[in-house]
Amino acid sequence: MLYNIGKFFLYIYFKIFRRVRVEGRENIPKKGPVLLYANHPSAWDMFFIAVFMKRKVHYMAKVELFKNPILAFLLKCVGAFPVSRGKGDVGSVRTVFKLLKKGKIVGIFPEGTRTPKKDPKKRKAGAAMLASHSKAPVLPVGVVWNKKIFSKVKLVFGKPFLVQPKKENEQIRKNELLDITSDIMDKIYALIGQ
Repeated sequence: MLYNIGKFFLYIYFKIFRRVRVEGRENIPKKGPVLLYANHPSAWDMFFIAVFMKRKVHYMAKVELFKNPILAFLLKCVGAFPVSRGKGDVGSVRTVFKLLKKGKIVGIFPEGTRTPKKDPKKRKAGAAMLASHSKAPVLPVGVVWNKKIFSKVKLVFGKPFLVQPKKENEQIRKNELLDITSDIMDKIYALIGQ
């Protein structure tokens, strides 16, 4: 209930104060597990993407955001759950797999932090690990953001794809995972011409 009310007000905000262009909504799977991977140019991305999707997105969000009780409440209302970045957070990984098993959409920013423009150094091996082990389709999403009010913003949903590890049932090395994440990020940035 609160999720839908929040979506409604955010939709009005984006429609009035932003010149929103959305492309590729037909690419969003109507059912089943999905890993939504997007670039992360602003603090608004989580909400911006969720507003233009019919299905609820459960975002992995940095644990620091949950220290503020009001923000923690709002994040939980929108389906977000905490992750300790850079520490191999097993609990959050389990949460991802549980949500996917229930046929939900899990939203993740593979760069791990806000990144105003493409930076090949910013990529996390966990994105590739989750995609290859879960075998869930990856929905690439490109976001173009502008801080100025009434400026153009853009959201592009790409075609879902599967991440196939080169070697079945073998441990994938970290550098291979980073390469896979780079490929994922290239697909995302290609949606917005970067």
